[in-house]
Amino acid sequence: MLELTGKNAIVTGGASGIGKGICLALARQGANVAIADVSEEGGKQVESEIMKNYKVRALFINCDVTKMDKVDQMVAKATETFGKVDILVNNAGWDKIELFSKFDPALWDKIIDLNYKHFLYTTRAVMPGMTERNYGRIVNIGSDAGRGGSTGEAVYSGCKGGVIAFTKTMARELARFQITVNCISPGPTHTPMTDAQRDEELAGKILAAMDKIIPLRRMAEPQDIANAVVFMASDEASYITGQTLSVSGGLTMF
Repeated sequence: MLELTGKNAIVTGGASGIGKGICLALARQGANVAIADVSEEGGKQVESEIMKNYKVRALFINCDVTKMDKVDQMVAKATETFGKVDILVNNAGWDKIELFSKFDPALWDKIIDLNYKHFLYTTRAVMPGMTERNYGRIVNIGSDAGRGGSTGEAVYSGCKGGVIAFTKTMARELARFQITVNCISPGPTHTPMTDAQRDEELAGKILAAMDKIIPLRRMAEPQDIANAVVFMASDEASYITGQTLSVSGGLTMF
């Protein structure tokens, strides 16, 4: 068992999908969890589930992570409630699968804001407290689309490539404060977002083939990603920093 008792975590995009899985996994190991999301209903449900099933504290914070001032307020509220923030999991994200030649440029900023810039805002916001205490675990949810590219995800892939590079740079800058920064790169995962994409022409074709081309013959479940996050957030991973771990069932082997 990876012990997180007494640790306090923030998970962005924690109301559903991979984020919800991460929130529950951290709570299961004893961490108090702040769920940062724009979904009031989903966030409250995760908060309630944690409080009901685990002997830890949970706090839903309605936060648009694409706004730096809102992120600062969210981190301040989590810090005020829990006393400190030990773990930050940057998970919130969104994408639409479409060939770049057909992709609506009006969506570029939304994808960049959610899948890259929000990582900058949250990391900057938790740094003062973590550096002051010489302790912290930052886990960024990347994607193997950012390592090997992915058809129909040009802008998203660029953002996730940026997340991987940002992870390495922050790992170097924060190492002297005993703060580790690592990246978990999921492969295709069953989430509400991917389920919604199955009705789209290109996305539907790509997702329908996954169970055949993934060596382990299935797409990931949120718990598969969450297990890797818990390890990187634990003290058992205290000597690991600046690394990117693929959780893809063998689809990618870099």
